[in-house]
Amino acid sequence: MALTKSTLKLDDLDIRILNALQHNSAVSNLELAQQVHASPPTCLRRVRRLTEAGIIEKQVAILNPEKLGNSLTAICEITLNTQTEQVFAAFEQQMQKETRVLQCYRVSPGPDFILVVQVEDMPAYHALAHRLFTEQGNIRNVRTFFSVHRSKFNTLSLI
Repeated sequence: MALTKSTLKLDDLDIRILNALQHNSAVSNLELAQQVHASPPTCLRRVRRLTEAGIIEKQVAILNPEKLGNSLTAICEITLNTQTEQVFAAFEQQMQKETRVLQCYRVSPGPDFILVVQVEDMPAYHALAHRLFTEQGNIRNVRTFFSVHRSKFNTLSLI
């Protein structure tokens, strides 16, 4: 499976390792090696190579937002008044600082950005929206969708 010019060409073992880590990145190298049918040194070398190549960006724990009191997921479409690279970069930099903004995508066509936001409740969303969107002079339109049920949530899958 060739990705791009600047990335590694992945073989079957690489894909098995990545799929196993996508399922549970907390396994030890020994457990991972057993799962993917490779020797522990080979497995460790492959994981290190995949990390150094940037294919594995980071390993994280996926938290349950409801158990942490953050039960409202908002998907926001944001359209800016001015569409220049500098304005886009400034907006993205501001979103990087916002802990409640989980994901920020620059999109085309349609709105300029799609945000995925996780907050406690509607008053918390209202306060965040006022601070992020209403107080900014460059936002032309905000359209927000609220999740009523999440039927699927996965990380990247390799087939």
